[in-house]
Amino acid sequence: MQVRRHHEQSTLEELKSLAESAGYTVVGRIEQIRPPDPRYQLGYGKLEELVKLAKETGAQKIIFDNPLKPVQAYNIAKETGVEAIDRFQLILEIFARRASTTEAKLQIQLARLKYELARAKEKVRLAKMGEQPGFMGLGAYEVDVYYETVKRQVKTIAEKLRRIRRKRLIHRERRAELGFPSVSLAGYTNAGKSSLFTALTEEEVPVDDALFTTLSTTTRLVNFSRKRFLLTDTVGFIHRLPITLIEAFRSTLEETIYSDLILLVVDISESLSIVERKLSVCLETLDRINASSVPIITVLNKIDLITAEELQNKIEKLKGKAPNPIPVSALYRINIERLKEELSRMLKNTVQVSFTVPVSSEAMSFISWLYNRAEVNHVNYNGEVAHVFFEAVPWFAEKIKSRVEKMGGKIESYKQS
Repeated sequence: MQVRRHHEQSTLEELKSLAESAGYTVVGRIEQIRPPDPRYQLGYGKLEELVKLAKETGAQKIIFDNPLKPVQAYNIAKETGVEAIDRFQLILEIFARRASTTEAKLQIQLARLKYELARAKEKVRLAKMGEQPGFMGLGAYEVDVYYETVKRQVKTIAEKLRRIRRKRLIHRERRAELGFPSVSLAGYTNAGKSSLFTALTEEEVPVDDALFTTLSTTTRLVNFSRKRFLLTDTVGFIHRLPITLIEAFRSTLEETIYSDLILLVVDISESLSIVERKLSVCLETLDRINASSVPIITVLNKIDLITAEELQNKIEKLKGKAPNPIPVSALYRINIERLKEELSRMLKNTVQVSFTVPVSSEAMSFISWLYNRAEVNHVNYNGEVAHVFFEAVPWFAEKIKSRVEKMGGKIESYKQS
């Protein structure tokens, strides 16, 4: 169900996909073009149509694309005898089904409780007037008692997440010590990020056609074209992703902020208007999490589903909108080599360093350590001296420089690659 104004796009098809991802079978749909009604969200005439449709189809839940106030959800349930939920609650259900890590589960609980907290007092008040589907059991609570209970739960989960985030920060710092560039996969949900992750790492991660397959991050060290970098798969974006969910998943999305490069994945097989809308949503979301300054390659995925002529036409129309576009098919590995070349080119912000260091047990241990953290091209031993040639990001090279000098060594050359 969607109530929209004339200038707004219909998003019922996406709502249908969301509902199916949550495990529902869609048995009907209604759309109305009008300003929202304060009592029911939709007009009373359409409400009567909704009541009839719900009875005829035996619907067990009514899903609105619009945000529902407690009083609207209550009134709809009272008229139809069926629980009414909105888009935010539906997305929470999907996230809950797909969460696999403790952090993701806690983030979802936090988002749900914050949503509930803003509506707790009103929901209890309405339940006392007569319980309806979605309001069952709340009438037994006193308003302030229920509100304070939810508030305490929010505080408890927030503290658990703070502890997990501290661990994540330590892990990020440890990864940073490796000295390898960091690349994040971002994009609209179901654009094929996980398939691209598999194509680049040659490692399996969950991939299917449902929305929000990935809710937590996965990071792997990738090696090609004599370049090594850390690749991270992240949660997908979606149109009108509620700010509460962005806040709840901030620690997951932070992986994107700290990247040296973002691979922004777009499903180019969809209609141009949808591609443009989803691309705009992704770029806006990156801006909201303060990642808009990170260099971007726009990966136009699923080219196997369209003709070469259609692809070229879309690329022309996306000029100036999609940064550094590269068309690929992650599923069939089409153009992946070209993407790798562009990725390597954009990660060229490295320095080539050569140094000499006196041979000692400390120096040998240091060189072994360096092999695991940077691109060591070669090491030559000349009597009591080791000549080392390596490539790394600038800040890591500076770190190595100071360690070499402490061991009595010398930097021979230091230049941009």
